[in-house]
Amino acid sequence: MPHSESPAESDDSPIPMIDVDQQQQEDAVAESTTADVPEPQEPADEDVDMVDSNATTHTHATTQALEAESRAVSQAEAQDHQETPVSEAATSAPSESKPATGVKLEELFDEMDSDEDDEFPTTKAAKREPASSPDLLSSQSDMEIDLHEASDPEVMRTFYQRLFPWRYLFQWLNHSPTPTNDFGHREFAFTLQNDAYLRYQSFATSDLLRKDVLRLMPSRFEIGPVYTANPRDRKTLRNSSAFRPLSKELCFDIDLTDYDDIRTCCAKASICQKCWQFITMAIKVVDTALREDFGFKHIMWVYSGRRGAHAWVCDKKARALDDQKRRAIAGYLEVIRGGAQSGKKVNLRRPLHPHLVRSLDILKQHFQADVLEAQDPWRTEDQQEKLLALLPSDQKQLVSALRNKWASSPDRPSTLKWADIDTVAKTSTAKNFDTKSLLDAKQDIVLEYTYPRLDIEVSKKLNHLLKSPFVVHPGTGRVCVPIDVKRNLEGFDPLGVPTVQSLIREIDEWKKPEIKNGEDEKHTADWEKTSLKGYIEFFRSFVLALMKDEREVKVKREREEEGGGGGEGMEF
Repeated sequence: MPHSESPAESDDSPIPMIDVDQQQQEDAVAESTTADVPEPQEPADEDVDMVDSNATTHTHATTQALEAESRAVSQAEAQDHQETPVSEAATSAPSESKPATGVKLEELFDEMDSDEDDEFPTTKAAKREPASSPDLLSSQSDMEIDLHEASDPEVMRTFYQRLFPWRYLFQWLNHSPTPTNDFGHREFAFTLQNDAYLRYQSFATSDLLRKDVLRLMPSRFEIGPVYTANPRDRKTLRNSSAFRPLSKELCFDIDLTDYDDIRTCCAKASICQKCWQFITMAIKVVDTALREDFGFKHIMWVYSGRRGAHAWVCDKKARALDDQKRRAIAGYLEVIRGGAQSGKKVNLRRPLHPHLVRSLDILKQHFQADVLEAQDPWRTEDQQEKLLALLPSDQKQLVSALRNKWASSPDRPSTLKWADIDTVAKTSTAKNFDTKSLLDAKQDIVLEYTYPRLDIEVSKKLNHLLKSPFVVHPGTGRVCVPIDVKRNLEGFDPLGVPTVQSLIREIDEWKKPEIKNGEDEKHTADWEKTSLKGYIEFFRSFVLALMKDEREVKVKREREEEGGGGGEGMEF
């Protein structure tokens, strides 16, 4: 299936891009805290192509030693948190710890979750943080909390200090419990409150990333690729061509504004449960193709916070794809072509590719219930003309008969108009009536009204940035939570996703469970007291499965290398 070439990168950007060192960052932050902050603009869900990046280099130790070191670091952090206020800890260097041995990955997670730490502090620990928002929680009523916008610095500070899953984000991008270049050479980009855009940020650890986010308080941050060198050191390299993107997750972006010409319930930034079904259909089709046709396993879908969804394909073989292969996969999945004002958007050769046959099988049930019944897309005269224009151009008699029939029933619903096509076709007296071309046209119509409408540019380039999971959408206040496609895709309600304001209120309303005789008091992280709990637990399980596979592949490769270096291996 053909695919269009990606346009050349431009130095122009709708967002002011700043190539910053430490002093320039401080200037940008000073401006963001002193200038008048404009009305929050609705950010585009498309993400910005990259231009630069940064982090520190780390050597790879053995898997067992790395996991053991992470365990010791986790224990040290928990102890430090109990003794050191956040204001002091924010300026202290990460503590060194001696590695232990014999730690399993599952035990490592259990140990992390059981300790109080900086990432997921309890309410008790948070009360010792002078810059945090226990004051906000205790001194304001529910109504006052709701009046705070999601972009309010104190609201966001509370969220990033007490609810954001920093450790799991780190392990997801790092593919290991302890720091490697997969995280250290990764680019992050910050959009500040004054709309300044900081590119090529990088961090050795999750704690350094967290501290910089709390210092800068960006309205959101985006994730880019892993580079061949530390992005912060890019200008010190003698050979500029040595700095290039090395790997990044294969990403897909679906936005409901691309469905405005077919959805009748909402338009632009507005969404409802009816039109969200277009996203549900798209996720089903794309997820199935990525798993069955390309063999990808670790695919995470994330709600964009307002009107769309992002896919992160995290398999190692997906992360290593170059731009040419990414364009090929994007072209394979692209069927809808042309803008809102174009005519027929689906023009397929026959016989259909097996992927399209399977997609039609997935989508046909949605077409009846979620398009014909819920959207009623051809009820008006203008709308029905769009349908007639999609029928075969040589079926003029059929088109004329349908137009006359519908003119006599102006309020005829779309379900009946769709059925009328076959009914009228059966009574056609035209010579050599081509039933095959009519069937093909109807299949194309089903695909045009149900098939995924991808922002294909997001998928084509290795160096494209995409909004991080679990950030807060500044326009809606909703958290960009992962979607459990296997267990709850149909039940996912974007309007039911927690807002940052509701999460703060949930922490305040949480009541400590009664402790039974003989039981030890269990520390409860703040995210466990809120409706964010299920989403973070799902993210944690996704990260654990990804890390487990990465470790098994590494161990297998090491064993093969050892066996290859010593001649033929012993057979048992």
